[in-house]
Amino acid sequence: MLDLGTLMGQCEAEARGLSLLLHPLDERPQALHFGPAPDFVLAGSLSELRSAASNLINNAVRYTPGGGRIDVRWSRLADGKVQLAIIDTGPGIAPEHLPRLAERFYRIDRSRSRESGGTGLGLAIAKHVAQRHGGELQITSKLGKGSCFALVFPAQRVRNKSLVVPQ
Repeated sequence: MLDLGTLMGQCEAEARGLSLLLHPLDERPQALHFGPAPDFVLAGSLSELRSAASNLINNAVRYTPGGGRIDVRWSRLADGKVQLAIIDTGPGIAPEHLPRLAERFYRIDRSRSRESGGTGLGLAIAKHVAQRHGGELQITSKLGKGSCFALVFPAQRVRNKSLVVPQ
């Protein structure tokens, strides 16, 4: 069982460092908001889930301009599934790109991706990790308004923290 609070703490430290590098204090900083640690744990591979979460969060930091906002939070869905949602106020993504966005090496704008240091693999990795854990990567976006990237995991991978026996 994975302690998602610790995992998210690592992702938050990494994201804040990247944000500071891309948007120094003398510029308009990004507003990064990480929700509280969830009251549940998740069965899965720590290294894979960290990679998926880190890719999604770091993409939001890379593509959200200074002064923008990024919200990261875990939540339970009505059907027992859980999701990690990364919501940004970046430039958004045109609808025609959404179906192919998680393909390996697919790029909306090759020059922008090179400038931001992307490889074209982050979303494909996140999608693959979600699938290996019985879940999915969901992407919604509005051009000029921002995007939401969510890893959704099935209820059978979720346990209440209070019911987990320490090992």
